Amino acid sequence: MLTIAWDVDDILNNLMEGWLEQKWKQEHPQCNLTYADIKENGPQHLLGISLQDYLNSLDEFRQSSAFSSMEPNPLIMDWFEQHGSKARHLVITAVPLSCAHISAEWVIRHFGKWIRTFHFVPSFREGVELPDYDPRKVDFLQWIKKVDVLVEDNEKNATEAVEAGTQGLLVDRPWNSSTQSMKDVLADLTALVF
Repeated sequence: MLTIAWDVDDILNNLMEGWLEQKWKQEHPQCNLTYADIKENGPQHLLGISLQDYLNSLDEFRQSSAFSSMEPNPLIMDWFEQHGSKARHLVITAVPLSCAHISAEWVIRHFGKWIRTFHFVPSFREGVELPDYDPRKVDFLQWIKKVDVLVEDNEKNATEAVEAGTQGLLVDRPWNSSTQSMKDVLADLTALVF
Protein backbone atom coordinates (compact mmCIF):
# COMPACT_ATOMS: atom_id res chain seq x y z
CA MET A 1 0.00 0.00 0.00
CA LEU A 2 1.29 3.46 -0.94
CA THR A 3 2.45 5.66 1.94
CA ILE A 4 1.76 9.37 1.53
CA ALA A 5 3.39 12.00 3.75
CA TRP A 6 1.48 15.27 4.05
CA ASP A 7 2.75 18.66 5.07
CA VAL A 8 0.27 20.40 7.38
CA ASP A 9 0.58 24.17 7.02
CA ASP A 10 -0.54 25.48 3.64
CA ILE A 11 -1.43 21.96 2.49
CA LEU A 12 -3.93 20.41 4.90
CA ASN A 13 -4.83 23.91 6.08
CA ASN A 14 -4.36 27.50 4.89
CA LEU A 15 -2.04 28.75 7.62
CA MET A 16 -0.36 31.62 5.78
CA GLU A 17 -3.61 33.06 4.48
CA GLY A 18 -5.29 32.62 7.86
CA TRP A 19 -2.40 34.26 9.70
CA LEU A 20 -2.27 37.16 7.25
CA GLU A 21 -5.99 37.90 7.34
CA GLN A 22 -6.90 36.99 10.92
CA LYS A 23 -3.76 38.07 12.77
CA TRP A 24 -1.39 40.34 10.87
CA LYS A 25 -3.90 42.56 9.06
CA GLN A 26 -6.11 42.79 12.14
CA GLU A 27 -3.14 44.18 14.07
CA HIS A 28 -1.76 46.18 11.10
CA PRO A 29 -4.78 47.55 9.20
CA GLN A 30 -2.48 49.69 7.04
CA CYS A 31 -1.01 46.51 5.47
CA ASN A 32 -2.04 46.17 1.82
CA LEU A 33 -0.29 42.84 1.23
CA THR A 34 -2.53 40.10 -0.14
CA TYR A 35 -1.98 36.36 0.07
CA ALA A 36 -1.08 36.33 -3.64
CA ASP A 37 1.67 38.89 -2.90
CA ILE A 38 3.51 36.54 -0.52
CA LYS A 39 6.31 35.52 -2.85
CA GLU A 40 8.58 34.53 0.04
CA ASN A 41 7.88 32.18 2.92
CA GLY A 42 8.54 33.71 5.47
CA PRO A 43 7.32 37.09 4.34
CA GLN A 44 9.25 39.19 6.87
CA HIS A 45 11.08 41.18 4.17
CA LEU A 46 7.79 41.93 2.41
CA LEU A 47 6.35 43.15 5.72
CA GLY A 48 9.45 45.14 6.70
CA ILE A 49 9.93 43.27 9.99
CA SER A 50 12.53 40.97 11.50
CA LEU A 51 12.37 37.21 11.17
CA GLN A 52 11.89 36.99 14.94
CA ASP A 53 8.90 39.34 14.84
CA TYR A 54 7.32 37.29 12.05
CA LEU A 55 7.89 34.00 13.88
CA ASN A 56 6.50 35.44 17.13
CA SER A 57 3.36 36.58 15.31
CA LEU A 58 2.95 33.24 13.53
CA ASP A 59 3.40 31.32 16.79
CA GLU A 60 0.84 33.54 18.53
CA PHE A 61 -1.60 32.74 15.72
CA ARG A 62 -0.90 28.99 16.02
CA GLN A 63 -1.64 29.23 19.74
CA SER A 64 -4.91 31.09 19.21
CA SER A 65 -8.47 29.92 18.78
CA ALA A 66 -8.32 31.25 15.19
CA PHE A 67 -5.84 28.48 14.31
CA SER A 68 -7.71 25.86 16.27
CA SER A 69 -10.93 26.70 14.45
CA MET A 70 -9.38 26.72 10.95
CA GLU A 71 -11.15 24.34 8.64
CA PRO A 72 -9.14 21.83 6.61
CA ASN A 73 -8.69 22.40 2.91
CA PRO A 74 -12.04 21.16 1.53
CA LEU A 75 -10.46 19.63 -1.59
CA ILE A 76 -8.19 17.49 0.55
CA MET A 77 -10.95 16.53 2.95
CA ASP A 78 -13.07 15.41 0.00
CA TRP A 79 -10.12 13.44 -1.41
CA PHE A 80 -9.62 11.68 1.92
CA GLU A 81 -13.30 10.82 2.14
CA GLN A 82 -13.18 9.25 -1.32
CA HIS A 83 -9.69 7.74 -1.46
CA GLY A 84 -8.06 8.00 1.96
CA SER A 85 -8.49 4.33 2.78
CA LYS A 86 -6.53 3.30 -0.33
CA ALA A 87 -3.17 4.43 1.13
CA ARG A 88 -1.34 4.86 4.40
CA HIS A 89 -0.88 8.44 5.58
CA LEU A 90 1.42 10.33 7.88
CA VAL A 91 2.25 13.94 8.56
CA ILE A 92 5.67 15.48 8.39
CA THR A 93 5.60 19.15 9.25
CA ALA A 94 8.04 21.86 10.28
CA VAL A 95 6.65 23.51 13.39
CA PRO A 96 8.29 24.84 16.57
CA LEU A 97 8.30 22.54 19.58
CA SER A 98 6.04 24.97 21.46
CA CYS A 99 3.29 24.56 18.83
CA ALA A 100 3.73 20.92 17.76
CA HIS A 101 1.04 19.61 20.10
CA ILE A 102 -1.41 22.18 18.75
CA SER A 103 -0.71 21.16 15.18
CA ALA A 104 -0.96 17.47 16.07
CA GLU A 105 -4.31 17.98 17.78
CA TRP A 106 -5.64 19.87 14.74
CA VAL A 107 -4.48 17.11 12.37
CA ILE A 108 -5.88 14.25 14.44
CA ARG A 109 -9.18 16.06 15.01
CA HIS A 110 -9.72 16.56 11.28
CA PHE A 111 -7.79 13.70 9.66
CA GLY A 112 -7.29 11.11 12.41
CA LYS A 113 -9.51 8.63 10.58
CA TRP A 114 -6.69 8.25 8.04
CA ILE A 115 -3.56 9.95 9.42
CA ARG A 116 -2.21 7.89 12.31
CA THR A 117 1.35 9.17 12.47
CA PHE A 118 2.43 12.73 13.20
CA HIS A 119 6.09 13.67 12.81
CA PHE A 120 7.54 17.14 13.09
CA VAL A 121 10.88 18.67 12.33
CA PRO A 122 11.25 21.41 14.95
CA SER A 123 11.43 24.85 13.35
CA PHE A 124 14.24 26.96 14.76
CA ARG A 125 13.30 29.30 17.55
CA GLU A 126 15.74 31.52 19.40
CA GLY A 127 16.80 30.12 22.76
CA VAL A 128 15.43 26.61 22.14
CA GLU A 129 18.10 23.91 22.15
CA LEU A 130 17.05 20.49 20.86
CA PRO A 131 18.85 17.26 19.95
CA ASP A 132 20.13 17.48 16.38
CA TYR A 133 18.40 14.63 14.55
CA ASP A 134 16.05 15.03 11.60
CA PRO A 135 16.92 18.70 11.11
CA ARG A 136 15.24 18.55 7.68
CA LYS A 137 12.23 16.65 6.38
CA VAL A 138 14.44 14.66 4.02
CA ASP A 139 16.42 13.36 7.02
CA PHE A 140 13.23 11.89 8.46
CA LEU A 141 12.29 10.42 5.06
CA GLN A 142 15.71 8.77 4.75
CA TRP A 143 15.47 7.40 8.29
CA ILE A 144 11.98 5.95 8.04
CA LYS A 145 12.38 4.65 4.45
CA LYS A 146 8.63 3.98 4.14
CA VAL A 147 7.29 7.10 2.41
CA ASP A 148 6.47 6.89 -1.28
CA VAL A 149 5.10 10.41 -1.85
CA LEU A 150 5.54 13.74 -0.08
CA VAL A 151 2.88 16.45 -0.62
CA GLU A 152 4.51 19.82 0.06
CA ASP A 153 4.40 23.58 -0.50
CA ASN A 154 8.10 24.14 0.20
CA GLU A 155 10.13 23.75 -2.97
CA LYS A 156 13.35 22.85 -1.17
CA ASN A 157 11.65 20.07 0.82
CA ALA A 158 10.03 18.63 -2.33
CA THR A 159 13.32 18.75 -4.27
CA GLU A 160 15.28 17.10 -1.45
CA ALA A 161 12.63 14.37 -1.20
CA VAL A 162 12.97 13.61 -4.91
CA GLU A 163 16.76 13.56 -4.64
CA ALA A 164 16.39 11.02 -1.80
CA GLY A 165 14.14 8.76 -3.89
CA THR A 166 10.69 9.86 -2.69
CA GLN A 167 8.20 11.30 -5.15
CA GLY A 168 7.61 14.95 -4.30
CA LEU A 169 4.37 16.66 -5.27
CA LEU A 170 4.70 20.43 -4.98
CA VAL A 171 1.40 22.30 -4.69
CA ASP A 172 1.44 25.77 -6.23
CA ARG A 173 1.63 28.55 -3.69
CA PRO A 174 2.65 32.18 -4.26
CA TRP A 175 6.14 31.47 -2.84
CA ASN A 176 7.05 28.52 -5.09
CA SER A 177 7.41 27.86 -8.82
CA SER A 178 4.97 24.96 -9.08
CA THR A 179 2.24 25.06 -11.71
CA GLN A 180 0.35 22.14 -10.15
CA SER A 181 -2.81 23.21 -8.37
CA MET A 182 -4.16 21.26 -5.42
CA LYS A 183 -6.65 19.64 -7.82
CA ASP A 184 -3.77 18.54 -10.07
CA VAL A 185 -1.82 17.07 -7.15
CA LEU A 186 -4.89 15.23 -5.84
CA ALA A 187 -5.55 13.83 -9.35
CA ASP A 188 -1.95 12.56 -9.41
CA LEU A 189 -2.47 10.95 -5.99
CA THR A 190 -5.71 9.34 -7.14
CA ALA A 191 -3.90 7.79 -10.10
CA LEU A 192 -1.18 6.50 -7.76
CA VAL A 193 -3.53 4.82 -5.28
CA PHE A 194 -5.43 2.82 -7.93
